[in-house]
Amino acid sequence: MKFPNAHSLQQIANIIQCEFVGDPNFPVQGMNEIHVVEPGDIVFVDHPKYYDKALQSAATIVLINKKVDCPEGKALLISDDPFRDFNKLTMHFKPFQAATVAIAPTAKIGEGTLIQPNTFIGNNVTIGKNCMIHSNVAIYDDTVIGDNVIIHAGTVLGADAFYYKKRAEGFDQLLSGGRVVIQNNVGIGALCTIDKGVTGDTTIGEGTKLDNQVHVGHDTVIGKKCLIASQTGIAGCVIIEDEVTLWGQVGTTSGITIGTKAVVMGQTGVTKSVEGGKSYFGTPIEESREKLKQLANVKRIPEILNKLK
Repeated sequence: MKFPNAHSLQQIANIIQCEFVGDPNFPVQGMNEIHVVEPGDIVFVDHPKYYDKALQSAATIVLINKKVDCPEGKALLISDDPFRDFNKLTMHFKPFQAATVAIAPTAKIGEGTLIQPNTFIGNNVTIGKNCMIHSNVAIYDDTVIGDNVIIHAGTVLGADAFYYKKRAEGFDQLLSGGRVVIQNNVGIGALCTIDKGVTGDTTIGEGTKLDNQVHVGHDTVIGKKCLIASQTGIAGCVIIEDEVTLWGQVGTTSGITIGTKAVVMGQTGVTKSVEGGKSYFGTPIEESREKLKQLANVKRIPEILNKLK
């Protein structure tokens, strides 16, 4: 998430009321999660296990809960609770805007696009040309939709990320200030849910088709011309490359990559990154031919035991 204008390190420290290490005029241009940070971004870290990863990331400002040596060319924000203060920054730069009408006056809707009754379109949404948005679709603020997109009834674009920190009093949610981006010629079935990024974009690539009841987690990037069948659940921060097929009830863990033209058979649990151009099946996931051989051998166990007797 980029700020509307660059801010100084001193200004950011004042917003969250914390100490800092570095030039007070050090430029701060945005904030992001570690997998998408760029120079000028703030990244937060609150566990020693991840200190080095954050300090050596592309981010040039690190919001951290311990005084450490500051890498050259970077700055630190020292906080007793980086998770809380990252949320403060999200609330400051991306405050929630309550809706007053079903279609926000700031929404931009392209020529030839049809919006069916009872659809909600939030602030600063952009919808391209010749789209069909069916009834009872909810499109949250800042969503971007390309041309020739079809979205069926009951789908929700832009709900918050499922991202929580466990505390003594319960779970504390990491606030979401990102977007959903739907590219041209995408088809989205009924009752799908696509969460916005925490600070970046959740993206559905050009020509991809989603069946009914598909869930896509925050910051996930789905490539071009993918097919995703019903009741598939894709976790956050997943990369699905071009022309991937996911059959029904596939589930994934977070932070993995599924390679170009991979085919994942129904009810598979994608527990790790997999190469493209192959077919996969089972939980834990394996190449489908190998997995089916294993299942065939399992069926022979009674016969083998009888022979051993």
